[in-house]
Amino acid sequence: MKWPWKINRIAVLGSGVMGSQIACHLANAGFSVDLLDRVLEGEKGTVDDLARSSLEAAIKMNPAPLFSNNLKSRIRTGNFRDHLPRLAEADWILECIIERREDKMALYEAIEPHRRSGVPVSTNTSGIPIGSLLQGRSSDFVSCFLGTHFFNPPRYLNLLEIIPSAQTEAHWVDFFMEFGRKFLGKTTVQCRDTPGFIANRIGVYSMMRLLHLMENSDVLPETIERFSGPLIGRPKSATFRTADVVGLDTFVKVAQGLHAQAAGPRESQTFSMPSFLTEMVNRGWLGQKSGQGFFKKVRQEDGSSDIHILDVQRMEYRPQEKYKGPILERMKPLEDPLARLDILLKSADAPGPFFKELFLDLLSYSAEQMPIIAGEVYKVDEALKAGFGWSHGPFEIWDALGFDWVVSEMDLAGILVPDWIKAMQATGEKRFYTTLEGQVQYHSLVQGSQQPVPGKEGFIVLSNVYPEHTLWSNSGTRITNLGDGVLNLSFHTKMNSIGAEVIQGLHKAIDMAETEGWNGLVISNDGENFSAGANLALILMLAIEQEWDELNFAVKAFQKATMRLRYSSIPVVVAPHGLTLGGGCEMCLHADAIVASAETYIGLVEVGVGLIPGGGGSKEFALRAATEFGEGGIRTNVLRNRFLTIGQAKVATSALQAFELGIFRPGLDRLVMNGAQRIGLAKQTVLLLAEAGYVRPQERTDIQVLGREGLGIVYAGANSMQSGHYISEHDRLISEKLGYVMCGGDLTQPSPVSETYLLDLEREAFLSLLGTKPTLQRIQHMLKTGKPLRN
Repeated sequence: MKWPWKINRIAVLGSGVMGSQIACHLANAGFSVDLLDRVLEGEKGTVDDLARSSLEAAIKMNPAPLFSNNLKSRIRTGNFRDHLPRLAEADWILECIIERREDKMALYEAIEPHRRSGVPVSTNTSGIPIGSLLQGRSSDFVSCFLGTHFFNPPRYLNLLEIIPSAQTEAHWVDFFMEFGRKFLGKTTVQCRDTPGFIANRIGVYSMMRLLHLMENSDVLPETIERFSGPLIGRPKSATFRTADVVGLDTFVKVAQGLHAQAAGPRESQTFSMPSFLTEMVNRGWLGQKSGQGFFKKVRQEDGSSDIHILDVQRMEYRPQEKYKGPILERMKPLEDPLARLDILLKSADAPGPFFKELFLDLLSYSAEQMPIIAGEVYKVDEALKAGFGWSHGPFEIWDALGFDWVVSEMDLAGILVPDWIKAMQATGEKRFYTTLEGQVQYHSLVQGSQQPVPGKEGFIVLSNVYPEHTLWSNSGTRITNLGDGVLNLSFHTKMNSIGAEVIQGLHKAIDMAETEGWNGLVISNDGENFSAGANLALILMLAIEQEWDELNFAVKAFQKATMRLRYSSIPVVVAPHGLTLGGGCEMCLHADAIVASAETYIGLVEVGVGLIPGGGGSKEFALRAATEFGEGGIRTNVLRNRFLTIGQAKVATSALQAFELGIFRPGLDRLVMNGAQRIGLAKQTVLLLAEAGYVRPQERTDIQVLGREGLGIVYAGANSMQSGHYISEHDRLISEKLGYVMCGGDLTQPSPVSETYLLDLEREAFLSLLGTKPTLQRIQHMLKTGKPLRN
C-alpha cells in the first residue's frame, strides 16, 4: 500500500498496566516513545512522575514486556502537567488512561492544542463506543481518530483490534491495519463500533455461557477445566485458571459492561452474573491477586501443599477429583485438537453433552453476531485466535464438525440458526473456508462467494501448502515445494525433536536441491515451536545400553548434517520461532542466514542435562570467538563470554537477545515482528542469495584457539566456582570438558586448527559425559519432570 504517514515517535498517554506495556512493545518494534501520565504529589510538592515508576514496575514483570532491558532507553517518561508540549513531536498519539469516558474526553481537550494537524490519535478502550468520545473535537481530530485495542499482555497476545468511528478517514484504517501487522507483529482485525468489539464480545460470551451451564450441571468444574484447555486447542490456563489470573473483579466488570451495552435478550441472560460468581466477588475471592478464586492452594499436615477447587454449589473448597471416563482415552491419541473436539461433542458420555450444548450455542451466537460486529467470518476467527489464544475460531470449528451436522443439531436443540446460514445451506455452500493454491479462501457474506483472506499476501502457511506440494516425506520430516525453485524442510516429530528421521530429511532436502536445480532450501515448521533439540529419550536408552559405537555414529551424523547446512552448494535459510533449543539452535548456527520470529527463545542448553553441545555448537562458538579475536577483542574476555553463554545454558528470550548473545549475526540474520511472515521472507532471502550468485563456502582450517592459555582461565574459574559451592563437582567436569573443546585442547600455545579437529574434540567430550552417572541422572530427570537436576 501507499503509506500516508511515517511514524518515528509515538506518545503513549497513560502508564497503567496496559499503557506501560504497550510503550515497551512499541520500543521493541524500534520506535521512540514518550510515556506520559499524572504527576504524583507529596507533602513538599512534586515527588515523582507516575510514568517513571510505572515503567520501572513493568520492566520487572514476568513475562518481560521488553525484548531486552537495553530497549528502556527508547522510552522517555514525563507527565501531563509539564510535558504535553512533547506531543508536537509525536507521529501517533495513543491514549491508554482509565476506562472512563469523561476522563478520556478531558484529556483529548488538553491534547488538541499540542497535536500537529493530521497526526492520528487512538484510544486503547476495550469497550467504550469510539464515536461517543469525539464531542467537541475539531474536524481534523475527528477524521484522524480511531480505536486501537491491544490485548494484555501486549507483547505476547497478538490481537490488535482496529475500530474506526463513522467519521474516521478510511486511509487511517488501512494504515493501522498494515502498520500493526507489519511493524508491531499483530494480527490486525477491523471491527465495527459495537459493544465489546469482536474478541471480547464472543470470547466473554463463551465463558459466561459456560459458567451459567455449570451452575445447573452436575459436571465437576475440574472436569470442565480438563476438557476446555489444550485438549481442544485452548490455552493451558483453560477456563477457571484464566479467570483467576485475569482477576474475577476484572472479568465481572467486562461482563457487566457488555450486559449494559449489548441489550438483546440473549445478552441479557448470558452476561448476567451467576449467583456463585457474585458471591465470590463479594467474599473477595478474586483469583490469583487475592490468593483464592476458583482455585486455592491448601497447606497439608506434612508441609506440602495441594491445589483445591471451589465447589460452586456449596461455596467450599475441596480436593480435585481425577476424571475417569472413556472419552479422554479416545481423544488423547489424536494430535489435531479439532479431531479431539469432534469426538467430545459427538459423544453421549459425560462431559460430551455439556460441551455440545456450549459449543452449539457459541457457534450460533457467533453466526448471529458476525454480520453486526465484523461483517465477515474470518474477522471473528482471527480475533478469537489472536486475542484469546484459541487454536481455531468458531467458523473453523463449524467446518471441522460438519456444516450440516451443526445446523441439524441446532434445530434439534431449539438453538437459533441465523438466516444467512440457512441461505448458505440452500445454495449448497457447505464450507466457510477452502484452500486454493496454498491460500485460504473464506465465504464472504458481502460477495456471496469464496474470497482470499486479506492481509495474508506473502504469508506462507505450510499446512495449506502440504496437500498439493509435498515432494518427499518420512516419519518425521516433509519436503515441500514453496514455489520459485525453493524447497522447504519441516519437522513433525514430538516437540519437533531431532533424531535420525530429521537428519535423513535434512540430507535428502540438500541432495534434491543440489542435484535437481533448485534455488535453495528453507528450514521451517508450523506449530508452536521450531525444535526442542535432540531426542533425549533415544540418547538415554543408547547410553544405558552402552551402545557407544551407535552413539558415536549418531553424534557424528548430526555433526555432518549441520556442516552440510554450512557447506552445501545452495543457500540454506532457517526460519525459527518459539522454542529453538540445543540441536535446533545448532541448525541455526550453521545456516547461511536466519529469518527469526521476534518471539524466538533460542539457546544451547545441553549443559542443563549434563552434556555440551555436540552437533557443532561448541565448535561454532569457538570459531566465532576466533573471529572476534581477529577483530581486536581481548582474547580472554571474548573466550569467557562465549564460554559462559554455553556453560550457563543461556537462552535468549527474544530474537533481539539472540543477537546480544552472539547466536544471531548482525548483517546476515534478521528478526521479523510478525512471525507469520518469516517463512515468506526466508524464501525471499534464499532467492536473493541465489540471484547474487551463491558459491559454496570453504571449510575453515584457520580457527585460532588459545590452548593452555585459555584452559588455565577455564580450569581456575571452574575450581573457584566449585570451592565457593556455586557449582557441583559434576558441573566442574562439564565446564572443563567444554573449555577443552573451545580452547582447542591441550595445545602449548595459541594455534590455528580446523573445524574437523574441533568437531572431533566436541564429539569425544559429549560421549565421555554420557558415560557418567550424574549426566544420565540429569537426562532422566529432565525427561521425567521437564526441569534440570543439579547433582
